[in-house]
Order: sequence, then structure tokens, then C-alpha cells
Amino acid sequence: MAMVASTACSDPEETAAVAAAPAQQSQDPVVILPNAADSFKFAVLGDFGTGGKTQYELAGQMAKLHDRFNYGIVILVGDNLYGSERPQDFTRKFELPYKALLDKGVKFYASLGNHDAREQRFYKLFNMDGKLYYTFSPKANVRFFALESTYPDPDQFKWIENELKSSGSDWKIVFFHHPLYSSGDRHGSDLRLREGLEPLFIKYNVSVVFTGHDHFYERVKPQKDITYFVTGSGGRLRKGNIDRSTGITAKGFDTDLVFLAAEIKGDQLHFNAISRTGAVVDSGVVNRRKASQ
Repeated sequence: MAMVASTACSDPEETAAVAAAPAQQSQDPVVILPNAADSFKFAVLGDFGTGGKTQYELAGQMAKLHDRFNYGIVILVGDNLYGSERPQDFTRKFELPYKALLDKGVKFYASLGNHDAREQRFYKLFNMDGKLYYTFSPKANVRFFALESTYPDPDQFKWIENELKSSGSDWKIVFFHHPLYSSGDRHGSDLRLREGLEPLFIKYNVSVVFTGHDHFYERVKPQKDITYFVTGSGGRLRKGNIDRSTGITAKGFDTDLVFLAAEIKGDQLHFNAISRTGAVVDSGVVNRRKASQ
């Protein structure tokens, strides 16, 4: 199996191993974030840039967790700004909500969603270096691949295959906007993208894929040994939009905003999905995929 996972609700300050208090009593106890000194820590956020009160409240939870769980980067799975994109909008919808994290040196790496102008790739704080798709390695043996999924072209598919093939990283993690697998009643799975990308993810040992677009949180049951997350409720929520009849949902949460905190240590990725109120609504461990012997 690719994953051993558990779910529950607790305060995020109690989920990192720095807190000695046990998790709240539950049939499925929270999987504690190890908070190891030598691990790689990051967060995932999507569909967030509204400038509204609830976005700021979730951002507050991200800052609160960072005080105890010192993650260095946040990957953005698209729809980074809704509505106008004037300089003052970047301030109100991004720079102010996440000021506490930016001030501490946390770096945000963006991918673009269908609501995002392509010019966002030149915005310095999104760290895209003017590219619609790109790759980076923030730690040895961990490599991220950001894709542009609204207008994918053949060159991008060639690029991602070459990058995945040439990468020797143990952990290959891909992020973009439109989900290959989703139980969203509004959007759901993007079968066009799945046809083009899934064979590459399988062949080149991608372990985890993060997407957004559907405005809720969903962890999909491993598909061909790959774990897919929908993290599309960073600022917008579509309440009750998860179609529970799809049969692919390992855990879904569509009643409040969510971001995801993750930690890679060795061959395991621990994760906590944390809501606007500070509840851990999902947690677990993903085991790294390995090349067939």
C-alpha cells in the first residue's frame, strides 16, 4: 500500500511533535507531524486570493502553525487572485494576508489557475521566474514540478516527461490547478489531463500530486499507487460539493477553508490538513514510491 492514514480533529499546535499533549480522543487519532530537525517541511494552499475575512483567518492559522512547525515554503495550486490584479490587489489578496510568513522568509511557489492572468509568472513573490511551468529542488532528494494546466500544450508535456525522467530525486511531487482525480460536483476529475499526465507520473515514480480548482479539501484514495490531494479551499469554499458516491474519496472536508502542512522525513511524508478554526480535519502518512526492481 502507498499510504497508511488516519483522521481526526485537534488543535494544530498539538499536532507537531513539539507538543507533548496527546491528540484529542477519537476513533481515528491524529497522525502527529514529527517536526524533526533534519526533515523538510512545507505547506500547500489553493484557490485563496479573495481578500476576504475568511482568507485572512486561514492565513492566521498558517502563521500560528509556523511558530511551532518551521516550514520554509508554500506551494500554491492556482487561483491565486480572484477579480482584478492591480498592484493594490496583490497587496490585499496576498502580501497582507501572508505578511507574517513572508516576514519570516517563507517562500511561496505558484502555479496558475484558470482565474489567474499569465502575467502573474513575473510577480516576484510567486517565484516563477517568468515561467508558466518550472521545477525546483528545495532540499536534497526532494523535487517539485509546477505545471500550467489551463492551457497545456505539447511542449509542456514533452518538458515534464524530460524533467521527470532526468530527475534522480527520491521524492517527485507535482502541483498544478486542475485535478486528475476529484469528487467535486462542480468540476470533478479532468480526464483530458489525466490521459496525458498520469502515464508519466506512473512511469517516473511521482509519489504525490497537489491540485485545487474544486473548492474543498479531498484526499483521494491512491490511484495506481499515487496519492492525489485537492486543496482548493484556501479562500473560497463550495459547501457540500463533494460527491460522496464517486468511491474515490479517502477523506473529504467541504464545510470550511483548509490548508495542508506536510513533512518529509526519509521515505515518508506526514501531513495534516488544518481548517480555518484550527481543527486537523485529516492526517496521515504517504510512503514514497520506488522504482520497480
